[in-house]
Amino acid sequence: MRINYVTEKKMNLLAQGNIIADRIISPIREFNENDDYEPLVDLMKRFSKEIKSRVMLLNKEGIVISDSYDVLTGQKLDHLEVQEALQGKSNARLHNLKKYGRTIYVAVPVFLGREIQGVVLISSSVEEIHQNIARTMKRFALLSLLSIFITGLISFIFAKVISSPIEKLTDRINKMHQGNLEQKVEVTGNDELSNLGNAFNLMTTKLALVEQQRKDFVANVSHELKTPLSAIKILSESLLHQNQADVSIYREFLKDIDSEVDRLNRIIENLLRLVDLGKNSLELDYQVTYVNYLIENLIRNLKPLADKKNISITFTETEKIQIKLDQIKIQQALINIISNGIKYTPAGGKVDIFLYSEYEDVVIKIEDNGIGIPKESLPHIFERFYRVDKARARSTGGTGLGLSISQQIIGLHQGSISVDSELGKGTIFYIKLPKSIGMGN
Repeated sequence: MRINYVTEKKMNLLAQGNIIADRIISPIREFNENDDYEPLVDLMKRFSKEIKSRVMLLNKEGIVISDSYDVLTGQKLDHLEVQEALQGKSNARLHNLKKYGRTIYVAVPVFLGREIQGVVLISSSVEEIHQNIARTMKRFALLSLLSIFITGLISFIFAKVISSPIEKLTDRINKMHQGNLEQKVEVTGNDELSNLGNAFNLMTTKLALVEQQRKDFVANVSHELKTPLSAIKILSESLLHQNQADVSIYREFLKDIDSEVDRLNRIIENLLRLVDLGKNSLELDYQVTYVNYLIENLIRNLKPLADKKNISITFTETEKIQIKLDQIKIQQALINIISNGIKYTPAGGKVDIFLYSEYEDVVIKIEDNGIGIPKESLPHIFERFYRVDKARARSTGGTGLGLSISQQIIGLHQGSISVDSELGKGTIFYIKLPKSIGMGN
């Protein structure tokens, strides 16, 4: 600020000096003719009032012939500024004088034709500029201190406001680390911290649900494995306690044991399938497939099971549909659904299968007139080990994993499965597979 102000002052005074030098050319000519000082003295004082600075006029010997302050008239000045001006060079310098403080000297040569006739010397104090800058700097320092204080106070308040919910969130996270997953934080406002709180609450809700599902899954698996193992244990102990049993009894008991072993194998195979389907790295073996022929083949394989209960299976197709899919996995998904329809349809009933296109999807509709599913059970039928009627499921050999496996297989094909059912009237499954599936494979 000081440098800029002083530089600007120098430039201004140099401009004023050049103007004065141009305006006194004519008076100097007259002065040389009649040696009359008065016009020059009055003129210098008038210039001094206009620019609010001391103005002196020196002749070419460096003697002051006019001083607006009437102090140095008649004296010779040998200042460096005067010497340079007498050599034809305008200049300006800042001096720190003991009596007047910081002062700018500006010297401008006065030309008459090509000859230097004298020098205009301007003296102007810049002490006031320095004082003003010093006062400004003091004010700036005070404002800076005040700003720092206010900023610090606001920062402290905001840090408290921000850190408090973060501390609470950290406390909840530590409790979750200790195993207590059902943690919530209070959410107020609509800022980033509130969004973080909502996300945390959503995450804990999801984790608690997953944990509960894990516990239920482990309990169900344990129960499902324990039931056939208990039956095998009882049957084998019964045989061991028979001293002299008929061969037919041994056959009957061994047949029951074989059945329970098969049931254990089915449970284990289904669990392994679920693990396999849950892998992110699982790759589907896409092959161009006529869905019509795939369904016809499934019906041929399942017809013996349906014939045992005198259940008719019909297939209605509106067109030949060819898409890419993993044949083995889709067959597995459809077998689970169709065989369920056969199992839970009374003797003499029917299972109807429809194939048609709907916009960009292939739809497989599987409809039966069986026992149906209660309304309250519909949201849960795709959950692992969930069974509407556990007693009937055990009697039919069900494990509660078939529909869960089917849903995962269809999901891997970017498809969807939904169900409509009414208790006592039957069930309809809708399987939708996108026609564009597997195009990149």
